[in-house]
Amino acid sequence: MNPKFLHAANPGPMTGEGNWTYLIGDRHPVLIDAGVGNASHLDAIAAAAPRGPSLVLVTHAHSDHVSGAPAIHARWPAAEFKKYPWPSRTGYREPGTEPGTDRRIDWTWLEDGSIVETDDGPLSVLHTPGHSPDHVTFWHAGSRTLFVGDMLVQGSTVVIPASHGGSLAAYLRSLERMLQLNPARALPAHGPVIDDPAALIHKYIEHRADREKQVLGSLADGLSTVESITAAIYPSLTDALVPMARESVLAHLQKLEGEGRISRDGERWIIA
Repeated sequence: MNPKFLHAANPGPMTGEGNWTYLIGDRHPVLIDAGVGNASHLDAIAAAAPRGPSLVLVTHAHSDHVSGAPAIHARWPAAEFKKYPWPSRTGYREPGTEPGTDRRIDWTWLEDGSIVETDDGPLSVLHTPGHSPDHVTFWHAGSRTLFVGDMLVQGSTVVIPASHGGSLAAYLRSLERMLQLNPARALPAHGPVIDDPAALIHKYIEHRADREKQVLGSLADGLSTVESITAAIYPSLTDALVPMARESVLAHLQKLEGEGRISRDGERWIIA
C-alpha cells in the first residue's frame, strides 16, 4: 500500500497546516477525503490521476473533509462519492441533507464492515464515531495501514465537539476498536504519518482519564458550569482556543452523566 499524499492547501486555526488526502491506485483511483475545493488540491489530484478519481471516500462530514466534493464532482462528473450517514433522531439523514454534503452530488452510504475494492487491495470500513457521529476509518489489512481521518493526530489531541454530535464515550470505544487491529501505521488527515499508532492510542486513553479526574476534582471543589471548569483546568489558554476547551469539558461532563456519576440542572452540573 503506497498511497499518494495530496495536501488540501487549507491551513487555519482549526486545521493546523491543513488536511492530507490520500489517493490509492492508478487504474481506478480512490481518493480518501475531498478537501475544501482549493485549486491547488484539484491540480494535485489531476497530476496524480489525470482522469480523476473513480471514487471519493469521505471520513466524515466536517467541512475540511467534505466541502471540496462539489469542486471534484464538477471537474470529474463520473466520480462516485461515498460516506457513512449522519444519524438523526429518526434514523439517518437523506444523502445531501446532512452537514457538509451537497444535493448536487449523488452520495451513497458506506456501512460498518463493508469492503471497498481498490487497485492496492480491499479496504474495510470501520464506523469509528466520537469526533463526529458519522466518522469512519479505512483498514488495509495487507499492509496493516489504517486511514484514521480525525481520530488521531501525532503531537496533539483530538477535539470532541460535544455540542455538535461529538461523544467522548463513543470516541473511547472507537479507540479501543482501532487498537484491536494492531495497525503498523496510521495515515491521519492532519499531521505526519503515525508510525506507532498503538502507543499514541494508549497515550490518548491515559490523557482522557487524567482529564476526567480534573473535571471531577473541579466539581468536588464546587465548580458547576462548563465555563468555570474550563477556566480552572485551562488557566492559560488564548481566547481563540477557549471554545475548543469548553467542548472538551462538555464532552467529559456528558460522558460522566451517561455513566450516572454526575447530574445536570440546567447549566449547572453536580456530582450525583
